[in-house]
Amino acid sequence: MGEPGYGFPFTPLFQKRLHEIRDFGSMDSSVSQTVHIQQPQIRQERSMSALQGLRTVIYHVNNIEKAKEWYTRILGFPPYFDQPFYVGFNVGGYELGLDPNMKGVVEGSNVVAYWGVKDAREEYNRLLQLGAKEEENITDVGEGIIVGTVRDPFGNVFGIIQNPHFKLPSNGG
Repeated sequence: MGEPGYGFPFTPLFQKRLHEIRDFGSMDSSVSQTVHIQQPQIRQERSMSALQGLRTVIYHVNNIEKAKEWYTRILGFPPYFDQPFYVGFNVGGYELGLDPNMKGVVEGSNVVAYWGVKDAREEYNRLLQLGAKEEENITDVGEGIIVGTVRDPFGNVFGIIQNPHFKLPSNGG
C-alpha cells in the first residue's frame, strides 16, 4: 500500500483519488499534470505548547469490580494498581484507569483523557486564563502525581496530569 518516496502509506481510497486527479489533468491541457504532495515534516524544535502528550484515559464505572474483571479479560493481564477508589492498567506505557466515582457522570459520556504537563498547577491556571472553566481542582493523588480537569469553552472535559513516573517504553530500536 502506498506510493514510494512519500514517507507515509496512502490508503487505497487516497491512491484512487490521486490517480483521478492525475487523469483529470491529462484530459485538459490547461490543467497541470503534476501533482505535488508535500511530505509531512516532523518538527524537531520545542513547541510553545505545555502539553507533553497523552498519558491517561480514565473510564468512570458504576461497578469497579465488574469493570476490573472485564478490562483484565480484554487486555489479557491484571491491573498494576488495584484499590477500591481506582484501578490502573499499564497499556503499552499509557494508563487505562477505572474510577468508581460516578458523580456528575452521564452514562456514555464518562471518559477523560489526561494530557501530560510539566507543572499541573501552572497549566491549570493557564487554561483557566484562556477561557476554560473549573471542573475538578488540582489534586495530588499520591506519589507525586497531580491531576486536574477543566471544561473547555465547548463543554468538553480536558484533563491534565503531572506524572514524574511516566516513561514511554523503548521500542528496541
